[in-house]
Amino acid sequence: MARETLDRKIKHLRDEILIMDSMVEQAVVASVEALKNHDVEAARRLYQEDEIINAKRFEIENETMVTIATQQPIMGTDLRLLASILEVTSELERIGDYGKGIARICINIGSEPHVKPLIDIPRMAEIAVDMLHQAVGAFINADAEAARIIPDRDDEVDDLYNQVYRELVTIIMQKPATIDQANTLMWAAHNLERMADRVTNICERTIYIASGELREIDVTDDEMLKSNSGHA
Repeated sequence: MARETLDRKIKHLRDEILIMDSMVEQAVVASVEALKNHDVEAARRLYQEDEIINAKRFEIENETMVTIATQQPIMGTDLRLLASILEVTSELERIGDYGKGIARICINIGSEPHVKPLIDIPRMAEIAVDMLHQAVGAFINADAEAARIIPDRDDEVDDLYNQVYRELVTIIMQKPATIDQANTLMWAAHNLERMADRVTNICERTIYIASGELREIDVTDDEMLKSNSGHA
């Protein structure tokens, strides 16, 4: 009976992770869409709705802790899974914060015309959200092989980030008056670059559940990329 109870609780927690992931994905997609379209009203709504994502994180964490405390003894894969759920909800909440940050950038820019067409930033969001969707799917299914492959796309996001940076720096040099908006757009791109990094952290947790070993996935060093492209 105890095993059945634990299995039921774990299934419910997995379902809640999927719900939270869907909330976060929608927040990021909608915030970038609002930024692209100067939709300040939508951005304000998204900024406020981040509280719902935060509440979902605490709800999942509380249920996980209660499960650990009341379903003893929990060992092996089950314990690694429950511990990893705590980490994954934290990563999802931080990704939600990135969406909130982009919404704030949209609010700050308002109706001011963009200093450049927003092409690479939406593409970054598309890739990062797809990575997140796959990573959470791998986590739910305990698919370590998929988790090892997903972070390879981080290089695509980094390349786009560097492209955005170079273009915005060129614009600032040509038109110094654009510096404020250009800096905020750089920050939007930075949020999406960090999102892809957090997806890699989720993948590491999936591998940990399967193997019992928590190791960093070997991806291109972002700091080296930043150094080579000339930004701090």
